[in-house]
Amino acid sequence: MSSDGKRKGHNDDEAESYRPPKLPKTLSEKNSSQRLIVVLEGAGLETAKVGRKFELLSASDHGNIIAKAGRDGVNLRPDITHQCLLMLLDSPLNKAGKLQVYIHTAKNVLIEINPQTRIPRVYNRFAGLMVQLLHSLSISAKGKSAAKLLKVIKNPITDHLPTGCPRIGTSYGAKKSVKLRDYLPKVATDQPLVVVVGAIAHGAIDIDYTQQDVAVSDYAMSAAGVCAKLTDACEDMWDIF
Repeated sequence: MSSDGKRKGHNDDEAESYRPPKLPKTLSEKNSSQRLIVVLEGAGLETAKVGRKFELLSASDHGNIIAKAGRDGVNLRPDITHQCLLMLLDSPLNKAGKLQVYIHTAKNVLIEINPQTRIPRVYNRFAGLMVQLLHSLSISAKGKSAAKLLKVIKNPITDHLPTGCPRIGTSYGAKKSVKLRDYLPKVATDQPLVVVVGAIAHGAIDIDYTQQDVAVSDYAMSAAGVCAKLTDACEDMWDIF
């Protein structure tokens, strides 16, 4: 409540920070603490000048531009990344300080998401934010803290992952199907766990830094649906509700 007794609302139009969860700070804590690290791979986040301004390219909004460039825009779907981020950052797992998210775009841009970030709910606002990020390379919180909420970081992603932790890929076409609630406790209970999710509409991601690929359902799922299953399973495993 504010000092005059009126509740302050928040603006969903921009990336904002909220009361921070307790996060691992030292290298030792990052390498040993319980947490899920999600890498959204192959994300269709790129900009193009449309008229007098830059916009986030989207298959649904910029079909003519993409076709004129002779490109297949099937995976130019930034809305998939938006849906995943909303699902992940809203989770109790994130609010408990046990989630870290990275985005690796199809154009090889690597983005680190501060767990304190509140992603805009409206897609158009999110798109504007991503344009700003891709051009300025970082987005900072407003106010005294001025913490960086989103920032472009150096590749490769493996330089930012805890040493020796399990790295799991997710794919509908994987040979091994698992129930995450049964599988994850066998893989990592008291250490970080890296899971890669393809932020794409069709096809498979081509990466070489995972140790095993698994299917998390007998049915094809959206990337956001996979993210939801992951956070639910980790919340069960670490008794977060």
